[in-house]
Amino acid sequence: MGQGENQLKAREARLKKLAARIDTLAEKDARVVKNAIETAALRRTAAGELHAICADFVSRVNRLLTRDEVALDPSEFSEAAFREDGANLIQIGVRGRVLQLQFEATGELLSTENFRVPYTLEGSVRAFNQELLAKDLIEEQLIFYTVEKGRSLWRFFDARTYRSGPLDQEYLIGLMEQVI
Repeated sequence: MGQGENQLKAREARLKKLAARIDTLAEKDARVVKNAIETAALRRTAAGELHAICADFVSRVNRLLTRDEVALDPSEFSEAAFREDGANLIQIGVRGRVLQLQFEATGELLSTENFRVPYTLEGSVRAFNQELLAKDLIEEQLIFYTVEKGRSLWRFFDARTYRSGPLDQEYLIGLMEQVI
């Protein structure tokens, strides 16, 4: 009878451990779901931030122009238009000179595969004009929405020169100067 009782106690102990592990799993799954929801919201916010950087750049340039107008496409940002499962595109153009920003969500919630700082959105900026297109020369740099401890921001990375920095007004001015 002692051996059967020991087996019963051992089985009960195993069941308690199993139940505790299942409870832990439920908590872990809830954290994963919460993190996925927060990351999706962060990605939409980041897309809006990138559009706002571009819109502010276009607006500032247009205020100084006397003849032409720099176009922004899409002209307005809509969170509903953000594609979580595909490529997103923003274009800045004037008289055949184009800056094209393409970005998409990473496969994982965060990645460090192509950039040393963890990021959740990745893509590229292409700068071109008709002359460059005729020569099959399109300037391309990588962009990432990085997620760091204290802040998150858009960054560019030039794979040829290993130059990196914030994707801001200064960066867009430099790119546009190259194609004008």
